[in-house]
Amino acid sequence: MLKEKIPYYAEKYGIDFIIANGENVTHGKGLIKSHYFELLEAGVDAITLGNHYWSKSEITRYIDQADRLVRPLNLIKPFPGEGSVVFELDKISIRVTNLLGSAFMEEEVNSPYYSLITLLDEAEPTNIHIVDFHAEATGEKQALAYALDGKVSAVLGTHTHVQTSDAKILPNGTAFISDVGMTGYANGILGSDSDTVVNRIVYGKKSTFVTPDEGRGIFSAVVLDIDDATGYAKQIFPIYFQEEN
Repeated sequence: MLKEKIPYYAEKYGIDFIIANGENVTHGKGLIKSHYFELLEAGVDAITLGNHYWSKSEITRYIDQADRLVRPLNLIKPFPGEGSVVFELDKISIRVTNLLGSAFMEEEVNSPYYSLITLLDEAEPTNIHIVDFHAEATGEKQALAYALDGKVSAVLGTHTHVQTSDAKILPNGTAFISDVGMTGYANGILGSDSDTVVNRIVYGKKSTFVTPDEGRGIFSAVVLDIDDATGYAKQIFPIYFQEEN
């Protein structure tokens, strides 16, 4: 879906910079090195992670050399890589930051808000700042976005795999959506075969979520139009494409 739809939408909307959350790319959990490069070859400019950042141990061996990979900023335990990375595009600086939520998540993390405020106080300012907030609760996502309104260009929620219908620009110019949604397998749950998920969640059985090799696909994204001079968002709108049977 990514390889097919990125060129189409990039041309349709004149996209300059593409960010993808890649924490589920390798069979549903984690991101191995070959898949990191496969995303870049598909046209992705920056890759963020989430609570499955360490699900493939291989990442610790390559993340320090992966200059387009952004792991969660607010981890408590030491981990290689960077939680916020600045990219240059035609003399425009774009900061991409990855944060993990604290509500209903297994990973213990530092405060997402204070971690980001500390970063903003200490780091060099950039023209644009996009935050991927990988969190479970929509309330936590909304609260962080309003707390950061006017301080960053966008707070984009990820993690639930379901695109929400609340994309908007907040009063002080920050774009927001509770969840960008999933790109992957459509006829299942969380991008996985439905039986493998039902067996674990409903019946309490030991079950490994299986990502099918083929089937109908979903492509979910949001498009941002950001003022280069002010760093404020002028527009945000979702893309949701689902293949027919």
